[in-house]
Amino acid sequence: MTCFFIGIHDAKGLAGIAIAQFLDLGDVTSFGERDSCFRRKVRDFAFRRFTSHILIIGNNMLTGQNTFRFADRIDIKEGLIAIDNAATQIKRDLHAKGMKTHLTIWKDFTEPETAAFAFGLFDDYYKFSTQPNMVFDICESWHAENDYVSALNKKYRDQYKRARKKNDGITMRKLSLQEITSNADKIYELYFTVARNAPFNTFWLSRNHFVALKEFLGDKFLFYGYFLDEELIGFDTLIKNGESMDTYFLGYNENIQRDKMLYLNMLYNMIAYSINKKFRKVIFARTALEIKSSVGAKPVYLFGYIKHCNRLLNFFMPKLFAFFEPQLQWHERHPFKDAAPQVSSDGVKS
Repeated sequence: MTCFFIGIHDAKGLAGIAIAQFLDLGDVTSFGERDSCFRRKVRDFAFRRFTSHILIIGNNMLTGQNTFRFADRIDIKEGLIAIDNAATQIKRDLHAKGMKTHLTIWKDFTEPETAAFAFGLFDDYYKFSTQPNMVFDICESWHAENDYVSALNKKYRDQYKRARKKNDGITMRKLSLQEITSNADKIYELYFTVARNAPFNTFWLSRNHFVALKEFLGDKFLFYGYFLDEELIGFDTLIKNGESMDTYFLGYNENIQRDKMLYLNMLYNMIAYSINKKFRKVIFARTALEIKSSVGAKPVYLFGYIKHCNRLLNFFMPKLFAFFEPQLQWHERHPFKDAAPQVSSDGVKS
């Protein structure tokens, strides 16, 4: 991954910022280990051959609109055109270094936010949607974990109690930079256990990723280790992002995870911490939709725009996207006593 930071200027100075990331996926086995071997190999070959060089306008490491911010004085259409001009220059610079950009992707926008993209610049782009962002809203009346548990209906309160009981023997503690560094190899092993089983990957983290992030973000990056008999058997990470808590990468020993319901307990711990620290939302991101739904997260449907550099392939983008995007069936859960499913104007199911 190569990161680019874009500044948008007018007569008064800096008026907007944006981020872009170039991904070279030639060495990434993108489709995990869940599909059949033959289907996975076909997808991986086609992906590397035709779509492995990707310029993402946005932040591929987080879910949600982390693409740009404009000053109030900037018209959003003009801002998008300026970002596109910068992206064109980035692609020229990459091409000069022998790296042709196959795909350009803008991500992640809610349905109301996509209205800003309804003009000629994006006519050649295919509007797509993948797995929703799972967002947990924290009620103002909740001041502690017990308030959350009390709001659950009996079925999911029993799930909570069962998970907490299974968690006996496991201790959780926040790790310092020094501890993250000294456990770096084990941390990467636990991360990779989870990553290789994901239905789709666009990168593998580098081995020093969590060390570097802790060095740069300090107290805004939280790393919690889970220990059984003093052995590190799992971890989860959080990033403080204004009034929201972004869940980040995690890892675990797969066998212990099943026996101890470790992943579910991680979700409960993230919720408890965010309630105690007065955050308004927990951004659980994509993947594992059903289990995140079972703790109270709601799906927020996000959209992106994708374009291939080859006009013929771009014409078939709807079919190509359907081929590469893993299909997922899941059932939304409603764990709260007063759960009444409805859809709000911003595309959030509640």
